[in-house]
Amino acid sequence: MNMDLSPKFPATFTETEAGVYYHWAAADSQVLGEAKVAAGKLVLKPQGFVLPHYADCSKVGYVLEGKCGVALRLPGINTKENMGYIGVKKGDVLPIPCGSVSSWYNYGDSDVVIIFMADATKAYVAGEITYFFLTGQQGHLRAFSPEFIAKTYQINADKAKNLVGSQKGVLLIKLSDEEARKIPNPNEEVSNILSYNMDASQPDVEVDNGGKLTTIKGTEFLLLEQVGIDVSRLVLESCATRAPSYATESQVCYIAKGSGEVQIVGINGKLVLNTKVETGQLFVVPKLFAVVVSADEQGIELVSIVTSTR
Repeated sequence: MNMDLSPKFPATFTETEAGVYYHWAAADSQVLGEAKVAAGKLVLKPQGFVLPHYADCSKVGYVLEGKCGVALRLPGINTKENMGYIGVKKGDVLPIPCGSVSSWYNYGDSDVVIIFMADATKAYVAGEITYFFLTGQQGHLRAFSPEFIAKTYQINADKAKNLVGSQKGVLLIKLSDEEARKIPNPNEEVSNILSYNMDASQPDVEVDNGGKLTTIKGTEFLLLEQVGIDVSRLVLESCATRAPSYATESQVCYIAKGSGEVQIVGINGKLVLNTKVETGQLFVVPKLFAVVVSADEQGIELVSIVTSTR
């Protein structure tokens, strides 16, 4: 088995005055496609808005910095547990099942940074997340004829043309002050149902002057069970090392902070990766391969998913 496991930085997918969406392209990292996983990163500026969309992958969003509002509609019937406008902040984990409609708004005073990691088993493009938009230049409504829109929403043809053509943005737009004032405050009650704060969780393992490992499982957070993903955060103090470990499914690992070294051992006891890693890079550990992470003097923080709840 020959594959490039070297850590990668993302490429810019879309950039506007509202922020940037980055993605890890399967063409640049073959292992993403082979492992059937995918990842992207959102940097949303104040008053930045992500147009309503859904994706072909179940994924998890982890908030690295800032806070924002998320309008989320899960597949299924309309209940309090399936939809709402919630607030998420640094340390929050937000599972997003395949087909869920969401839009994101930064109501804070600083940038919001969110890493998305996905199970791409059923993705249209191996190793990548494909998004479908409800509005904007790439939206569904724009593609349908005005006559169909007029019949569907029981409006006249002129209003239908305005409805499908008035939104000129693609993915990320910046709201005006007037538009921003119309956005409601997040529903804290629903936030507690749809998101889970990693900072508030007790570590599974904690060693003085060594670090801590925290894992959120589907048994603790039922929405994770629905997306079929477990989420872990490893924090290592200066020069600390985590002992060799492996998982029965592929792991996607993102360096949230700091730097260090990673070694991966694969089939027949062969060392297949021995390299430095730094903030902003992502790497994949194939299933059953053993991995060791060692922190530099500044320490390291790593967020990862396993595409299984077992």
